[in-house]
Amino acid sequence: MSDEKIGSDKAQASQEAYDEAAEMCGVSDDERRLPPIDLSTFVLSLSQAALLHLGELDDPETGRREINFPLARQSIDLLTMLQEKTRGNLTEEEQKLLENLLYDLRMKYVTECKGS
Repeated sequence: MSDEKIGSDKAQASQEAYDEAAEMCGVSDDERRLPPIDLSTFVLSLSQAALLHLGELDDPETGRREINFPLARQSIDLLTMLQEKTRGNLTEEEQKLLENLLYDLRMKYVTECKGS
């Protein structure tokens, strides 16, 4: 059996176990019908993390805005890595979204760093 076939079988088995666990944990059908995760949703979630760490958003746990430059930079760097690794494989819309978010986040980072 090839390594590719073994990997595919392993992936399928883990997906089935994952779905079974969701049922056992009481995840409702409605919760399973949430919109699918696509690249744009993923990119936006990473940008939200950067904004949170730049003090642009309230922390959902504390309700306060706090700046954490290392975590903000890490979120921005994750988006940069994603941009580099997906170069040539994105739709024009996805590429523009990533470019615009990275520009805005980097400029916010620079502004916050200079202001502190």
